[in-house]
Amino acid sequence: MADELYEDLDGSEPSVHLTDWPQPGPRDAELEAAMAVARETVRLGLSARKQSKMKVRQPLRAAIVVAEGAERAAIERLADIVADELNVKELLFVDTADELGSYEIKANYRTLGPRFGKAMPMAAAAIGALDPAHVAAELRAGRHVGLSVDGSEHELGPDDLQLAMQPLDGYQLEREGSHAVALELSLDQELIMEGLAREVVRVVQETRKRAGLEVEDRIALTLGGDVELLDAARAFEGYVSGETLATQVTYNGADISGEPAKIEGRELRIAVAKA
Repeated sequence: MADELYEDLDGSEPSVHLTDWPQPGPRDAELEAAMAVARETVRLGLSARKQSKMKVRQPLRAAIVVAEGAERAAIERLADIVADELNVKELLFVDTADELGSYEIKANYRTLGPRFGKAMPMAAAAIGALDPAHVAAELRAGRHVGLSVDGSEHELGPDDLQLAMQPLDGYQLEREGSHAVALELSLDQELIMEGLAREVVRVVQETRKRAGLEVEDRIALTLGGDVELLDAARAFEGYVSGETLATQVTYNGADISGEPAKIEGRELRIAVAKA
């Protein structure tokens, strides 16, 4: 029973009681919808990272999200989660994907070849001369695009044209339907150092595990090896010590006989001891 009491074995007054599990409250449909939008944003952003071959551990300056109205409000509600999952410093928003790059338009030979026959090269050239932004806007609005070939007028639909968006220089874009996310790929020295510090944390955690330490064990950490890796660890020492539970971090340059690890071709030597 929920209010059942258990007496101590020595016959003293009851000291422990059980209670019912709390009852769940009503579902938050608005939060569920916001989370679905946020998950889609994260999925596209991570796909953009994969396409650019940029490691998830490498922090980036910004992710630019195509969203407006309710979708933008949903992402802003969960902005900290989205930014953390994408490992970016900030989220920026634009209303349309057109702001993230420029379109390239090509003829779909599979559908247009049978229609134009020998005139297909002329049709392809005419399609290539169209304004890609105008074509994209017309197709988005559900309208057809007019094309003049050898004095004849033709209407082209979405199946007749291949639209590809070329991202702005320094960005990687991933889109699906009306959703799109672009990652700013340029890295300054601070971002590079933070990325290296995150890699240092990774290899220290692996060293902790091999040493048989428990997850909650505090450690004394000694690092040696590559100067740039040590500089990164120093610059972000609060992060490194917090993630690895190091009560102290010592830097011994090359004078350390700890376990070796490789980070982007550089050697780091690690010694851990239970604090």
